Amino acid sequence: MSDTDDPQADDPQAARPHTGRRRNEAAHRAILDAALHLLAESDGTPVTIDAIARTAGVGKQTVYRWWPSKGAVLLDALTDRADRDVSDHPDTGALRTDLRAFIETTFDAAQRSTTASALRTVAREAARDPHLADLMRTFTETRRSALHELLTRGRERGELAGDADLDLIVDQVYGVFWYRFLLGHGPLDTAVAERLADTLVTGNDAPGPATRS
Repeated sequence: MSDTDDPQADDPQAARPHTGRRRNEAAHRAILDAALHLLAESDGTPVTIDAIARTAGVGKQTVYRWWPSKGAVLLDALTDRADRDVSDHPDTGALRTDLRAFIETTFDAAQRSTTASALRTVAREAARDPHLADLMRTFTETRRSALHELLTRGRERGELAGDADLDLIVDQVYGVFWYRFLLGHGPLDTAVAERLADTLVTGNDAPGPATRS
């Protein structure tokens, strides 16, 4: 597919002067999937815009129409996959249940083959590539923010102590994840997710009625 393969290009009625030409969603999805696939298979070889476009079957300018740089494409690809794998931030009204679900789906999603390879590549290469280091930092911040919001809801409902350090809890969740994900010394499964959630909620819960006075 080339930049001229837009079915709206010759249809003046389809033009949208305020928002620009509508994205071809098939091409958009193909680009994100291609970026993630190339990142997973790169083994340290730099992923280029040319390679992303070629793999997606689009022209290079189609990529630049939607993203300003290679880093933006890769970040969007990682974030998109994470959002699809962990599609909804659970909100059952019970922090322990929500936290278990969040951790379990995070563990499960990151271990799927393409995602796991892509994350390991970025984590490994970020040590020597400042561009990928920035990409990794931005990506992890988006995931941390989602967990932080979940914990904030629990604290507002009184399920965590008012002075609970939410940033530290987030660090503990992702500390366990990255340590086991990168070193592989222990499982990232449902049982671990449940124990971790239980430990964090119990260790940071609000005082009971008898001790609040």
